[in-house]
Amino acid sequence: MSWSELRREVGFATSVLARRPFDVLLQVTNRCNMKCSFCDFWPNGAPQEELSLEEMRRLAGELSALGTCIVSIEGGEPFVRADLVDIVRAFARDHLAVLYTNGWYVTADGARALFDAGLTQVGVSIDYPDARHDAKRGLPGAAHRAWQAVDLLRAAAPHGGRQVHVMTVLMQDNAGDIEPLMAESARHGVGHVVTLLSTRGYRRGKGLDALPAPGVGRRLLPVWDGNPHWRFFREYVERMDAFLEGGPLPACRAGVQAFNVDHVGNVAVCVEKIDRPVGNLREASLAELHGRLRARQDEVARCQECWTACRGFGQLLSGGGHAASWRDLAGRMRSR
Repeated sequence: MSWSELRREVGFATSVLARRPFDVLLQVTNRCNMKCSFCDFWPNGAPQEELSLEEMRRLAGELSALGTCIVSIEGGEPFVRADLVDIVRAFARDHLAVLYTNGWYVTADGARALFDAGLTQVGVSIDYPDARHDAKRGLPGAAHRAWQAVDLLRAAAPHGGRQVHVMTVLMQDNAGDIEPLMAESARHGVGHVVTLLSTRGYRRGKGLDALPAPGVGRRLLPVWDGNPHWRFFREYVERMDAFLEGGPLPACRAGVQAFNVDHVGNVAVCVEKIDRPVGNLREASLAELHGRLRARQDEVARCQECWTACRGFGQLLSGGGHAASWRDLAGRMRSR
């Protein structure tokens, strides 16, 4: 591990323990070449309004004053931005830059450029082990290109498959496909992350997809146990059924140590509530906006609307985390 990698990882751990911000979701664009039914971002692109590279650099600097964060660079499809490598470089200076892509535009040269810019981890979205993935994405060849991207990214990563994972959205119609998907990601030598579908957030699928039935969490726990490349908290899987059965989840901590910045600079407590921003980066400093987020914590704490991986990550480490979350973070989820 290089000195810069160690510095960022120690900074991230310090931010978690000190209860400073440690997790930011950043949509760099809403534009996308695919048309997933569970996402309503792609019809709502606004390229002329997107944050510029200079604004991204300013955001990275202001964020550094708050903490050392995992910055999830998302879309839409981030690769539609010609300045993606420079965006990664801006955040990788002080933060752990993570990229999520559908894989369509990944090339060997592009993959190397991203890791040379300091990319820590990359996730490629794959939801089915067969041709249903193409149908869900509305683009023939989507599955082939995604697995090809997995291989190209793994080959380019300084630490190989430890810096690459498959991201699967868990829905009713693919609940039985997690094991074959896990087998395929293992065959490709990379990690895997599973997130529950969001059905109630803004710009989601508008009822076109359904959550899996209660009991899926209990069924998947042995899959987690038997697949060490499932790179996420065990407790996240344990709590799936509580959410699906309508039972209470612990208080949501979004907005305190984790928050969302959208493609035009609006800051909100989370990606599910981007229609209710507390302000815009073009009009106020990030420190001021973070103060507004903290002021909404009592309201946010009562939210029971999702159990996505981003909520799980923020919630299970907020407040300094606990022994089990640190165990999984240091073991299952390390990118080295």
